Order: sequence, then C-alpha cells, then structure tokens
Amino acid sequence: MSDTAVRAPNSRQLHWRALRDYYRGEFVASTQVNLAYRGQVMIWVVTSVIQPLVMIVVWQTVAGPTGTVGGYTAGQFVTYFAILMVVEHLTFIWLMWEFEWRIREGAFSPLLLRPIHPIHKDIIDNVSYKIIGLFGVLPGAILLMIVFGADLSGIRPLQLLAFIPALIGAAVLRFAIEWVLALSAFWLTKVSALNNLYFSVQLFLGGGFAPLAVMPVAFGVVAQWAPFSWSLAFPVEVAMGRRTGLDILYGYAMQAGWIIVAIIVLRLVWSRALRHYSAVGA
Repeated sequence: MSDTAVRAPNSRQLHWRALRDYYRGEFVASTQVNLAYRGQVMIWVVTSVIQPLVMIVVWQTVAGPTGTVGGYTAGQFVTYFAILMVVEHLTFIWLMWEFEWRIREGAFSPLLLRPIHPIHKDIIDNVSYKIIGLFGVLPGAILLMIVFGADLSGIRPLQLLAFIPALIGAAVLRFAIEWVLALSAFWLTKVSALNNLYFSVQLFLGGGFAPLAVMPVAFGVVAQWAPFSWSLAFPVEVAMGRRTGLDILYGYAMQAGWIIVAIIVLRLVWSRALRHYSAVGA
C-alpha cells in the first residue's frame, strides 16, 4: 500500500470522536430542555440570591461602617458574598437529591443500557443549566455589589486570570465529591439526612457562612486540609486578591490532589454500587 494511503482511525480516536459527538448532541438537547423550563430555572436562580443577601446584611452589621472583622471591611464582605454567589452557582450540583428518585422509580436502568457512563450526561446537564442560570446570577451579583457598596480595590486583571483555573478546579472537585455522595442512594432509602449533613459542613468549612479568616482558628486549620474550602472559598479569595503568588499555586495543588482522591473513590464506589444495584434485581 502507498505511504500516502489514509490510515483507518484506531479505537482510541473513534472513542474520543464518539464522545465529542455525544457531548455536542446531548448539550444541544439539554439546553433546549432548560430553555423550555427557563421559568423554573430563573426561580431557582432568584432564590439563590437570598443566602448571600442575608449574609451581607449580617456581616456588614457586625463590621460596622468603618470597622473590620477578620481583616474584612463592610465593603469587602459585600464583594466576598457577591462573588461567592457566582462561584456557588457554577460549582454546585443537585444530583445527590435526584439519585434517590432515579433509583426508586427505576429511571437509572435506562441510563445503564447506554454505551456510555451515566456521569457524562450529568456533566452535560450540569454545564448547560449553569450557563443558562448565569444570565440571572451575574446581574444579581452585580446588583448586590452596587446596592451594598462593594469594595473592589483588591481585584486586579491578573487575579481574575488566576481565578479561572481556580474556579474550574473547584467545579471539578465539587462535582466529583457530590457525585460520590449521590451514589449513597444505592444503599440508603432516604438520603436527605446525609445530604443536609454534607451541606452543613460545606457551609462552614467551605466559607459559605463567612470568610474563613473570620472563623475560629480551628476552623481554618481543618479547612486547609479538607476539600470544602478548595471547592468554594478558594476561588473567591483568589478573585479578591487575598491569595497571591505561591499561595495560589498551593491552592491549585490542593485542588488537584483532592480531585485525584475523589475520582479514585468515585470509581471504587461506582463499581460497588453497580454490583449492589444488580444484586437487588434492578
């Protein structure tokens, strides 16, 4: 055969091509569904403003017009919770609430018949929803900053550039952790208690209740080694300029380390979940 003959693509090339086509088609379908129910999406987005609004009022009151708490002024609290609102929207997933329904109603079985891991559909649905929801979240965050007088003095172009990989790392880490948490529905008939416990821990150790610098020292020590702050507070602190240089690189490394751990655990739990699902006759 001539050296110029076209070689047939190998199985790996076909796999990635098929995966790319699947992502493209599924993203279009998911976006159409979200647009069809855009009213529900916007209601969810509007309700997501309530928590940062309450936190801003509380911590502005604590700090006072000229005082500081944990190195944060009243204006910096506004900036923190406004950015946190965006980060929260772009990193959270709802699947730990949905898996229980999927398994109870038998909706998971059709997903297992597809020649592709169910996690891929969840990734696409997640991204599609967040892109559409961002059209409501971003204006909401900007409005909070304007109304309550955000202090944007620490935000610089380089900090915003460093914020992007921090945000991506946070989103991947949180998706992996919460997908593992969702798999508990294969063994538990009611997962609400476990989910509420997780979100309570995430609220405090992740920096959702307050910046970690405001919390007791013990919280900060635990947060440095737990995955929660790296999936929520870290991108916010990078954007605000409260983490710079080697401190940012350290944060990237912690995110990467926890992502590896989460993926390993996910693979182990997934294989056991499938065996359990098959054993009970699903």
